[in-house]
Amino acid sequence: MTKPNLTLKEQTALAFQELGLPQNAMPKHIAIIMDGNGRWAKRQGKARTMGHAKGAETVREIVTACAQLEIEVLTLYSFSIENWNRPEEEINFLMDLYVEYLAAERETMIKNNVKFVQIGRRSGLSPRLLEELDKTTEITKNHTGLTLALALNYGSRTEITDAVQAIAEKVKAGKLAPKDISPETIAEHLYTNILSTPDPDLLIRTAGEMRVSNYLLWQISYAEIVVNDDCWPQYTREHLFGDIRTFANRTRKFGLVIDQP
Repeated sequence: MTKPNLTLKEQTALAFQELGLPQNAMPKHIAIIMDGNGRWAKRQGKARTMGHAKGAETVREIVTACAQLEIEVLTLYSFSIENWNRPEEEINFLMDLYVEYLAAERETMIKNNVKFVQIGRRSGLSPRLLEELDKTTEITKNHTGLTLALALNYGSRTEITDAVQAIAEKVKAGKLAPKDISPETIAEHLYTNILSTPDPDLLIRTAGEMRVSNYLLWQISYAEIVVNDDCWPQYTREHLFGDIRTFANRTRKFGLVIDQP
């Protein structure tokens, strides 16, 4: 439980006591597919937009918990390229919600030493939203705690396509030889190249869906996947801690043969 009167260091000590795991058992990079806002709202007899509003409250709780646990990066799948096909009313609500969230949460990010970045295409986003994204990025750029990466206007196939085009332009200009293209070259041209920590080692999806939905397809090659049946508006600090414990109990092989009892 967060206690606002404590320092972040004191909150971290309490969080690890609650979690019951040592620092070396923790994932460095958690990616979350925040699914089920609309379904949760429908079950409550509310409009889908109310699910998104409640989901924003969940984001606040999970970001705070990850900051306390000294997670290096939290990447949240917020709005996909495909989501532009949703009803205009819902899209407009979401875009306004992002603006409101960024403005409202900047002080919390500052207090918790959170660095904010956006991954995804900027084209198509409103000037007002871009202004808030840029302002939050600038204000938090020197923070050294959790990096919060918001996957906004993001799609992994689009990301890989953009990366391939950028590499092809370098080859065309004679700046790069085809034989020198490596997995590292591709990674350096992905949207996530602005992140300083390794690819996600834990991928969480809510609402019980067993798919990755065009999310970080390159980056999650060796991520441990945990699916939580509850919808995102229901997801809590306790859910997160449980999913981290599940991760800690996995044996990560990376293609190797490891003897297990």
